[in-house]
Amino acid sequence: MVELVLNTNTLPEPLFRLIKAEKVKVSETGGEIKLTPIVDVGRGCPLRGLCADGRLSSYAFMAAKQAEKELEN
Repeated sequence: MVELVLNTNTLPEPLFRLIKAEKVKVSETGGEIKLTPIVDVGRGCPLRGLCADGRLSSYAFMAAKQAEKELEN
């Protein structure tokens, strides 16, 4: 299985007009080539850590882990 990511502007014109994403994942399996658009979900929302929505602070997470450790002992 071969996979790579291409800019859509490198594709032939008929394919370029069909795909609305900036990048496309190209994969080949058993002689079949599949193009999958890569959609950017927005650069203003960095996804970091366990809780990307910001509801769980690192202090609350550490307190929960400490309570979990105490229950195990």
